[in-house]
Amino acid sequence: MSEPSGDTIGLCASCRHARTVRTPRSLFWRCTLAETDARFVRYPRLPVLVCDGYELDPSGRAGPDPERSKR
Repeated sequence: MSEPSGDTIGLCASCRHARTVRTPRSLFWRCTLAETDARFVRYPRLPVLVCDGYELDPSGRAGPDPERSKR
């Protein structure tokens, strides 16, 4: 599976609240803000072009989902 570009993902590609969830056939982007704030969608429709919760990830990339890696 090829990695999607930032153009197809939008803000989530560099947001500190975004996590990736990989399944055998797909890659999803999950917003961790949705866990505590109903204004946010857990799995937003991509590309996300505007988001009130966006915060730049200091590393510049959203990371893997730590919960998913525990399973």
